Amino acid sequence: MPTLAHKIGSLLFCPHCGTLLSPPKDNEPTVICEQCSYEEPASSYENIEITTRSHPEAFPSALRQKRKTQTKVHQGKVLPKVSEKCPACGHLEAYYEEKQMRSADEGSTILYTCVSCKHGWRVNN
Repeated sequence: MPTLAHKIGSLLFCPHCGTLLSPPKDNEPTVICEQCSYEEPASSYENIEITTRSHPEAFPSALRQKRKTQTKVHQGKVLPKVSEKCPACGHLEAYYEEKQMRSADEGSTILYTCVSCKHGWRVNN
């Protein structure tokens, strides 16, 4: 009895050298191994069931991404204080944080948060 290709899933491998065999071309009776010239009958490819599974993350979706988006609040972040008048309540002390929110060749943005009423505002430098 002749040796047939090794089948793993829907793939056939040459029994002599282990090379992956190409699927048969239209109406060709055999598949020839490109490495060692072994001939495999094209009928070996008949009745092969191919099952494809994909993980949901394999195909990104804007809607799925919105469902998964989470905002994490970092506790314990200590911001420096500065003497700045709150436009909402008039308190004279605020926390501040500097962020680069525009392009690098433009000035940074200072974010203020009132110590008293927690009102936030920003100033572009």
